[in-house]
This record gives sequence, structure tokens and C-alpha cells, in this order.
Amino acid sequence: MDLSLLNSFHLDVLKEIGNIGAGNAATALAKLLNKKVEMKVPQIRIMGFSEVNEVLGGAETPVVGILLAVLGDISGYILFVLEQSAANTLVNILMSKKPDEEMEYNEITLSALKEIGNILTSSYLSALSALTGLTIKPDVPALAIDMAGAILSVPAIEFGKTTDTVLYIETEFIEGKDRVIGDFFLVPDTESYIRLLDTLGAMC
Repeated sequence: MDLSLLNSFHLDVLKEIGNIGAGNAATALAKLLNKKVEMKVPQIRIMGFSEVNEVLGGAETPVVGILLAVLGDISGYILFVLEQSAANTLVNILMSKKPDEEMEYNEITLSALKEIGNILTSSYLSALSALTGLTIKPDVPALAIDMAGAILSVPAIEFGKTTDTVLYIETEFIEGKDRVIGDFFLVPDTESYIRLLDTLGAMC
């Protein structure tokens, strides 16, 4: 979708979607961890896919990525990315360990990471579905641990087939003294962008 076609009202609608979705994700994370989780007002903006590496700190930044296809009335992808240190903190909190304790990547921790990513992205899509009245479902999540550039290379090929526009939602989750920043990237195809905006009355 050509970014130049989006006016300020369209952007406000998409940002509101991001705010509601991120709040829902924070609630889901609190239930998963069985702890009070606060959410700092996230940074939300529309960007080109070519800017994503820069947002994540560069192509060589070690990250954990969970990618899900979006199915139903809209199609596209949602990607949730954590820096490895943030992923370490989240898993340790989930397992009632010290947040800064070194984490080993094994079957248990990888399963925990995938579950965290699945719950957060699914709760985000659920909020979007409730807001729009559209049927929006996540596919089975895929998890990768690598440098940001490597993780983004595969979805970039898929994203490039449909759109070069990404709805970026930076979300800071706060649990006690611990802070974890997670990045959501929602990438509907062009037709789905139009359907979303039309459903929300933004195409008038």
C-alpha cells in the first residue's frame, strides 16, 4: 500500500488499533505471568518494511522473533520481536526465576517463548477483531532466534508480495522493577488495509 495514500485520519485510526491491541496484549501477559503488568503508552507509526531493521537496532542485533500468518477476513502477517535480553527476562519471570538469571535455550524455554509470542499476538488480533467485527485469526506461530536481519529476511520476501507498509507498535511491559520492550509489526496486504479502514469508517 502506498504510504502517500494514507491521510492523517487513516493514520489516527490505525494508531488507535495499535493502542487497543497493545493494551489487550498487556492484559494477556499479566494473566500468563500471574503478576500485575503495566503498559507504557507505546510508540505507534506506519513505516516502510525497509525501516524495520533500523528500528530493531540494526541487522546484527540478536533477537527472538515469533511470526504468525493472519487468516480470516483479512490476510497478512504479524511479527512479534524481542531482543534476546528481553526474552530472557520474560521467560525467567514466567518461571519464577530472577529476571537477570542467564537463560539456556532448550525445549522448555523455547516452548515458553513460543507460548508468550502466541498469546500476545493472538490477544492483539482478538482486540482488532472485536473492534472491527471482522473474523481475524492467527495461524500456527513460528519461532526463530537469530540476528534481526536474518529473521526478517524470510518474512520480507512474503511481505514484499503484497505491501511495503508496516504498522509498527513498540510496547513496553512493566512488571515491578523489570521492563521489557516488545515490537509488534502488523502487515496486512493492501486489500486488507482497505477493508480494515472501510470497516472502521475511515474510507468515507
